[in-house]
Amino acid sequence: MGVAAAMGAWSARHRWAAVGAWLLLVVVAVFAGQAAGRVDVDEDRSMPGEVNQAATINDDAGLKAPAGEMVLVQGKGSVKATDPAFRSVVGEVMDAVKGTGKVTAVTSPYDTKAISADGRSVLVRFDMLGDEKTAGDRVAPVMDAVEKVQAEHKDLRVEEFGDASAEKVLDDAFGSDFKTAEYSAVPLALGILLIAFGALVAALLPVVLAMTAFVAAGGVVALVSHSVPMSDTANSVMLLVGLAVGVDYCLFYLRREREERAAGHDRETALKIAAATSGRAVLISGITVIVAMAGMLFTGIGDFKAMGVATMIVVAIAMVGSVTVLPALLSLLGHRVEKGRIPFLNRRARREGAAGHRPAAPSSSRVWRTVLGPVLRHPKAATVIAGGALIALALPAFGMKTANLSMQQELGDGLPVIQTYEHINAAFPGGPDPAHVVVKAADIDAPAVEKAIAGFQAEAVSSGASKGPVTVTVHSAQNIARIDVPLEGGADRAKAEADVKLLREHVRPGTLGKVAGLQAPITGETAGSMDFTHKITSSVPPVFAFVTVFAFLLMLLSFRSLTIAVTSIALNLLSVGAAYGILTAVFQHGWGASLVGAHGTGAVVAWLPLFLFVILFGLSMDYHVFVVSRIREARMRGLSTKGAIEHGITTTAGVVTSAAVIMVAVFAIFGTLSMQSMKQMGVGLAFAVLIDATVIRGVLLPAVMTLLGDRNWYLPRWMHRLPDLTHDESALPQPPAAAPAPVPQLTDRF
Repeated sequence: MGVAAAMGAWSARHRWAAVGAWLLLVVVAVFAGQAAGRVDVDEDRSMPGEVNQAATINDDAGLKAPAGEMVLVQGKGSVKATDPAFRSVVGEVMDAVKGTGKVTAVTSPYDTKAISADGRSVLVRFDMLGDEKTAGDRVAPVMDAVEKVQAEHKDLRVEEFGDASAEKVLDDAFGSDFKTAEYSAVPLALGILLIAFGALVAALLPVVLAMTAFVAAGGVVALVSHSVPMSDTANSVMLLVGLAVGVDYCLFYLRREREERAAGHDRETALKIAAATSGRAVLISGITVIVAMAGMLFTGIGDFKAMGVATMIVVAIAMVGSVTVLPALLSLLGHRVEKGRIPFLNRRARREGAAGHRPAAPSSSRVWRTVLGPVLRHPKAATVIAGGALIALALPAFGMKTANLSMQQELGDGLPVIQTYEHINAAFPGGPDPAHVVVKAADIDAPAVEKAIAGFQAEAVSSGASKGPVTVTVHSAQNIARIDVPLEGGADRAKAEADVKLLREHVRPGTLGKVAGLQAPITGETAGSMDFTHKITSSVPPVFAFVTVFAFLLMLLSFRSLTIAVTSIALNLLSVGAAYGILTAVFQHGWGASLVGAHGTGAVVAWLPLFLFVILFGLSMDYHVFVVSRIREARMRGLSTKGAIEHGITTTAGVVTSAAVIMVAVFAIFGTLSMQSMKQMGVGLAFAVLIDATVIRGVLLPAVMTLLGDRNWYLPRWMHRLPDLTHDESALPQPPAAAPAPVPQLTDRF
C-alpha cells in the first residue's frame, strides 16, 4: 500500500481523530503565529547590489533614511521666483509644514539653490519625522497644510510630492483595489463550485479545506519569518496559490470517490481507491509545486524568497490536508455530502441521490468526448495544429523586453500625484527621483574626503549625468555623508539608467574612488531598479534549470517512463512560452491592450517572467499529474494505449475544467486592477491556465501520446534500478459486476 493510500485509510478509520488533529494544527499554528509575530522583509536590505550596501552602511551607523518630501512652488507667465510675492508664498509654505509638527530639516530653496533653470519654479525640501516605512500614515496633516496654501494662492502652483505623500495617495487609491481582489477570490471559487457540484456541502468542502490550510499556513509563516522575513505580497500570493491547489486537490479526491461509489463500490472501498489513486496524484503534484516554488529561493531577493517560502508552506499543508482530513470528512459525511442541493441544477443527479444516496455515476465529459474524437483519429494533424498555434503564440516572447515600470507606466496620468511628479520633473529633471550616494569614510571631515565629495558634485554636473543642484548632507558623528544627485534623464528611464551608469563607472572612480578605504554605493529608485533587473535576469538560468530538472526527475520516478517525463516538461514549457508570448504581444506591443484596459507600457515588468514560470510550472503540473496518472492506471488495467488515453482524458476532463475555470476567474480579477504590473500578472496567469487546461491537456497531450503509442511507457534498462514510486493499479478492487448504469457526472457541467 502506498503512502497516500495508507494515510487515507487511517483517516477514514479514525475520522474523528483526523479531523480533530487538523483543527488542532490550525488552532496551534494560528496562536503560535500570533504570539511570535511576523517579521517583514526590509526592502532595501533585501535588494541586491549597491542598494543593499547603502542600506547596510546606514543601518550599521544607526541612521534611518527619512521619508523625503518636496513642495513645488511654480509661477505662471512672467512670475519669477525672485519676486517678493513669490518669496512670500515660499515662506508661507515653509511655515505651514513646520506648523504641523510632523516634519524636520525644512530648507529654503534660496539657500539650497533649488531654483529651476527658467527661474519660475522652486522646491521646498523637508523630511518626515519618524520611521520612513510608516510616514505615509502621518503625512495627511502636511498635505492638508500645503493644499491650504494652494487654495489661498491660485495664481501659483503649490503641490507636494515625496516618499510619504506618494505612498499615502497610492495606498488610498489602490489599497482597497487589492483587498477587493483578495476578498472576491473565495466567494467566486465557491460560486463556481456550486455550479459544478450543484450541492452546497460538496462545494464547501474544497473551499473550507483551502481556507483552513491558508489560515494554518499564515501562523507557520509568522514563525518562519523570524528566519526568512515575509511581506504582504507574499501573503497575497500564498492566498492565491493556496486557494488554487487546495481546491484542485479536493476536486481530484472528491471526483474519484464519487466515481467509485457510483460504480458500485461501498463507501469504504471507494475511499481506499480514491486514496490510492487521486491521493497519490495529489502527493506527486504537491511535491512538484513545492519544488517549483523553491526555485524562487535562488533569486536571493527578499520578496521572492518570502513568496517562495510562503507558497511552499501553504501547498505542503493543503497537500497533507487533502490526503488526511478530506477522507475523514467524506467518511463522516457519507451521503450528506450531497446536502444543500441548488434548485434547477443537476435534477437527474438529485433523483438518483434521493433513490439510494448514491452519487451520480461518472461518465466521460460530453464536450471533451466530442473534441477528443477527431484528435485521436487524426493525432498528427492535431499535434501540428495545436503545437503550431502555441508556437505562434510564443514567438513574440523572443523579443520580450523587461523593465521596472516607472510610476507613469504603472499608474497612468490620471492621479494628481502623477501629475505633480511630472510637473516637478519638467522643472527639475530628475528632482523627484534623485540618485543617492552614501559616502562612508574613516573621517568624513578629512580634507581629502571633502575634496573628493566636492569633486564628485562638480563632475556629476559637468559629465552630463545631472543638471544639479547636487546637494550634500553630512553626518559627522557617524562619518557618513549623503550626496543627492538629480538625474538628467528624469522620467526617461533609459536615459536615467545611463546617468547612473555614468556616475558609477566614470564619475565615482575619478573622485570618491581615489580616497583609500572610502565606500560610496550609489542607490535610489533608478539605481535599485537597475540592480533588481540585473539580479532577476541573472537568476533565470539557475531557477529554470532547478525547476525543470527536479520536475523531470520526479515525473520519471513517479511514472517509470522516460517518455512521460520528457513530454511532461516539454508541454509545460510550451504552455509557459505561450503565456510569455501573450504578455509580450499585449503589454509590450499593445496588441489588444485596450481589451484588457491596459495602456502602452512598452515592456513586461521585470519580475513577472520568472514569477510566472515558477507559478505556472507548478500549477500546470497539477493537471498533468492527475490526467497522466489516470491514463497510466487504465493502461495498467489492460486497456490499449489509445483506449487508456481516451478513458483518462474524458474521465478527468470535468474536474480539470472545473478547477481551471476557478483559477482563470480568480486570476482574471487581478487583470482588472489599475496597476499595470498586477494587470500583467492577472492576464498572464489567466491565459496560461486557460491554454494549459484546454489546448495542452485536451488536445496536444492526447495527440502526442497517441502518436507515441506504447513508447509512452519506455524506460531504458539501465534506469530500472531507479527507485520505484509507482503503485500497482491492477491490484485495485474491481467494481461489482452489476454496476449501475452511468448518468451524467456533476462536474460534467464544465
